[in-house]
Amino acid sequence: MTDLRKLGTSDLHVSPLALGGNVFGWGADEAQSFAVLDAYTAAGGNFIDTADSYTAWVDGNEGGESETIIGDWVASRGNRSDVLIATKVASHPKRKGLAPANIKAAVEDSLRRLCTDYIDLYYTHVDDPSVSVEDIVTTLDQLVKEGKVRAVAASQIGPERLSESVTFAEKEGLARYAALQVNYNLVSRDSYEGELRDVVARHGLAAVPFFSLARGFLTGKYRPGTTVESVRSEGAAEYLNTDRGPRVLAALDRVAGAHGAEVATVALAWLAAQPTVAVPLASARTVEQLPSLLAVADLELTPEELAELTAASA
Repeated sequence: MTDLRKLGTSDLHVSPLALGGNVFGWGADEAQSFAVLDAYTAAGGNFIDTADSYTAWVDGNEGGESETIIGDWVASRGNRSDVLIATKVASHPKRKGLAPANIKAAVEDSLRRLCTDYIDLYYTHVDDPSVSVEDIVTTLDQLVKEGKVRAVAASQIGPERLSESVTFAEKEGLARYAALQVNYNLVSRDSYEGELRDVVARHGLAAVPFFSLARGFLTGKYRPGTTVESVRSEGAAEYLNTDRGPRVLAALDRVAGAHGAEVATVALAWLAAQPTVAVPLASARTVEQLPSLLAVADLELTPEELAELTAASA
């Protein structure tokens, strides 16, 4: 986990696995979240991902809970300079969209919750076609110039708008997107492969896949006739009802057996080996779930194994 890699065109150097904060304040309370964050950083991890809207979907929450937990953890550990924090704007119930005024207000909210005066990587969480790319890029560039944000990135954006955004930024000499967060894994490839990936490659962006383990399905714990207690179990179990899901699990089992590795580790290793992917993103509710995720840093699949998994997931 100490083998850092450069994130796209930014100056950020990140560990082989990004830790998702979407479960902090949802499946993991503050104590559990602190324990996971401690274990992740103790193993050499430095790239923590959250969003201002996490975890607004939980009854009684209003959004910002994950940022608050991470901010309190950083403040209690005094380790702000040792970690890279990524967060996002556009989806908080009270800060929806990418209008310039909203972005400026949202970043102040995130900075306060995160107990910091800068954000390492600031994503547009979801595109807002009602706002021009010129206005979005110019506003993000202003945040970089003010020192509130080190680098900017995008998520859930179409190839045309992504290309327009990067091209405009380059033409005007403004801060440009360095990375793209995208839904991409062994049972969801069409969501990225194709035109979107071509744009990422052409502009030298780094892809950071979310749902790297398909809501937990690619951990291998979801099998026919089994019941899994998880906040994400309903969505994950749906993959069992497809032709691709069981086929991918069978291939993962074979490759995992050959390496004496966990199924989740193999799924992440396949993802990490794909063109344009910088690091996969995965979350853990408990410390016990972390080892199989962290092990991606040490697992290198053979070309034959990569081909087998790619064929199974077609």
